[in-house]
Amino acid sequence: MVKEIERAGIPVVHVTNLTKISEGIGSHRILRGNSVLHVFGNPSLPAEQEVKFRKGMVEEALEMLTQAPKEGQHSLVRE
Repeated sequence: MVKEIERAGIPVVHVTNLTKISEGIGSHRILRGNSVLHVFGNPSLPAEQEVKFRKGMVEEALEMLTQAPKEGQHSLVRE
């Protein structure tokens, strides 16, 4: 799905815990999530801290939308 959206000219950040699989399918921007079950969250944190955690993940993903992989690099991965 990521590749098809990008093929249409829309930049995408794939947020996933499975970064190697995402790289393998050819995603250009990959942000490692917290876990498979809680990609954008961390239920072990108190509620206020989890909100900050989630906000930070979204801000990181939005920042990645403005960037492209460097010359010779297939994917931009943030772990």
